[in-house]
Amino acid sequence: MGQARVSAARAGNGGTDIQSIERVSELTPGGLDALLAESEQTGSQIVRRLVDEWASGANRFDRDGEALFAVRIDGRLVGVCGLNVDPYSAESRLGRVRHLYVLTAHRRRGIGRQLVAEVIAAARGRFDSLRLSTGNPVAARFYERLGFRSAEAAHCTHVMDVNVAR
Repeated sequence: MGQARVSAARAGNGGTDIQSIERVSELTPGGLDALLAESEQTGSQIVRRLVDEWASGANRFDRDGEALFAVRIDGRLVGVCGLNVDPYSAESRLGRVRHLYVLTAHRRRGIGRQLVAEVIAAARGRFDSLRLSTGNPVAARFYERLGFRSAEAAHCTHVMDVNVAR
């Protein structure tokens, strides 16, 4: 995976040392194998869509303002999250949180929160709002704790205004 180091952090609750949150510029074949295998075992298609869209060129997180972030612990990829121009809107200043996935063994340690925080930080100044869609009630509560509010729109369950002073 081609990457640029974004930050090093110490996650809360589990005391996990996150060696790096990386901005990924390319995915190598097999680079997401562990995440892909686990996500498919649990019935999730999030990582499969990421892998397939990258392979086809449909989504490489390379448009203006887009980014894909990955977390490594002890050199092992344990989570990903992306930022896209919202493909369901004609508005160029509307971003979308995409493909958040953290390996089960590393959940509830702040990794997902830190990935989404990187996405929000990257969105500021480029996008006015971030949208996402989830049918998972646990994920919905997670995003709401991060400041997203529930929304009822096509292809959107949650929204956040990112250029509002917090």
